[in-house]
Amino acid sequence: MDEPKRITIQYRVPYADTDQMRVVYYANYLAYFERGRNELLRHGGTTYRDLEAMGYALPVAEAHVDYHAPAAYDDLLDITAWVGGLKGVRLTICCEVRRDGQLLAGGYTVHALVNLKTLRPARPTAELKAKLGLAECGGV
Repeated sequence: MDEPKRITIQYRVPYADTDQMRVVYYANYLAYFERGRNELLRHGGTTYRDLEAMGYALPVAEAHVDYHAPAAYDDLLDITAWVGGLKGVRLTICCEVRRDGQLLAGGYTVHALVNLKTLRPARPTAELKAKLGLAECGGV
């Protein structure tokens, strides 16, 4: 299997992302995953807007996060995303969040590829498949 297309973006944690304990609120990691997913699509030559124009939507069917260490206000995070698999109409996007190389959180989201008008499952076109690199999520 070819090496997956991986992208890494940086994100500085704003105060609004933290909780009363002054660490990043756990649910915000899913928003970080979404940031990575958006940029992964863009890196592959498409955006959510493009997908919608092609008649697709990508609702989340499953989300999983393993938390390893906390992030805090003003930390500079590296968010890495890659396609973990495309099986039928199920697209898995894997993500890792790191600070100075230390893994803080890792996981994945599974999306159902659906027809935007009918909201019924829709198989991806060859064009869409060509924009996605495939790999396993590994230990996450």
